Amino acid sequence: MNLRIIGVTGAIGSGKSIVSKILNDLGAVIVDADILSRTVTAKGSDALGELVSYFGEEILMQNGELDRQKLADIVFNDKVKLHALNAITHKHIVKRIQSAIDNIKAAGKCEVIALDAPIPIEHGFIDIVDEVWVVTADGEKRKNRIMERSGYTLEEAESRLDSQMTDEEYLRLADEILENNGEIEELEKSVVRLFFQKVLKQKSH
Repeated sequence: MNLRIIGVTGAIGSGKSIVSKILNDLGAVIVDADILSRTVTAKGSDALGELVSYFGEEILMQNGELDRQKLADIVFNDKVKLHALNAITHKHIVKRIQSAIDNIKAAGKCEVIALDAPIPIEHGFIDIVDEVWVVTADGEKRKNRIMERSGYTLEEAESRLDSQMTDEEYLRLADEILENNGEIEELEKSVVRLFFQKVLKQKSH
């Protein structure tokens, strides 16, 4: 079976997760780097131990679990600390991603994997996928979406947007670009069209 891996990425509020859900509805198996990142920082994990060594025990809740909101507040206003967070967690996440993909391949029941990752790192994303689909949206729309979704203030939303890769950095990596400035139905049509062009047509050849 010829397995195809599509890398889905985009900045916060772009609609990346919606694209992955649509691909899932079309038959792709989703490997979600965000979900895997939560498992690698579970209580007692090596990754959490490394985070505590760097950031201190203030990032822990009383039960010893990672306080994700506290950690987010620390790193989103400090690019050095954000880089440290990424450096610590990425190597652990990459192992989980590769393991998940190996398991899917071994099962032999899937022809398309969508690797959903907010940060398209070189090792563990770019070197794994067959092509990169970047989801984009206007800055104002992204800001409004994350304020509505997460209850952030305007200042908090802008801080999170500022901590992200620039649109240009995402677009430089793109094999395909999906604009998400309209209704979800429009995005869905674009994803279905692209899926048909890139996956089903090649499968029929």
